[in-house]
Amino acid sequence: MIEKVGEELEAFYESIAKDPRIGAFHITLYIALLRLRSCVGWQNPIMVYRTQVIREARMSRRTFNRCMNDLTGFGYCKYEPCTDPKGRSKVYFNKL
Repeated sequence: MIEKVGEELEAFYESIAKDPRIGAFHITLYIALLRLRSCVGWQNPIMVYRTQVIREARMSRRTFNRCMNDLTGFGYCKYEPCTDPKGRSKVYFNKL
C-alpha cells in the first residue's frame, strides 16, 4: 500500500514540476483526494462527499470548486459533482 502511495505521488510531482498553473491549493486538494483513494483500495473512480474532501484539504468550498475545476481542466482528474448536497460525487483519476 505504501509503495502505491509513493508511485502516485511521484507521478503527480513529476507532472506538476512541468506545470506552472498548479499552486499550493491544487497540491493540497490532490493529496487529500489521493488519501481518500488509498482508503478505498485505489479504486478509480472514487465516491466522495464534497464536505469530507473540503475538510481533509482544509480549504473553503469556493477554493475547492475553483481547484477541482482547474484539476479537471488541466487533465489531472475528472470530477462529476452530485446534485444532491448529501450525495457523493465521483472523482476519476487520469493516468499521469
